[in-house]
Amino acid sequence: MKPVVLLIGKLPGIVGHLADQLEDLPIRWLGAHDHGEVVHQLEKEPGIALVIMGASLDDGIRGDLVGVIAAIRPDVSIHLKDRTSGPEGMAEFVRRVATAMLLN
Repeated sequence: MKPVVLLIGKLPGIVGHLADQLEDLPIRWLGAHDHGEVVHQLEKEPGIALVIMGASLDDGIRGDLVGVIAAIRPDVSIHLKDRTSGPEGMAEFVRRVATAMLLN
């Protein structure tokens, strides 16, 4: 069974676009764009092993989501992407984190 990673980001195509770039990794990707979707994914998918959050979300929203994730799934590791590398750096960030945390 493939590990499950929840990707959180502002862009509507975060999962489709990233999944295409990361299709070589043996991971099942889920996506969420806001508070409600994050809660829904965490409650419906017990197999989530890792959460990766993009940098395009406002800091207040990111902080809120970290609190929500920690409250619902304290067992899940949460990783926040830096803003310096821009949106084009998301795929590489996700690859590095997922590989280090789940595949090594």
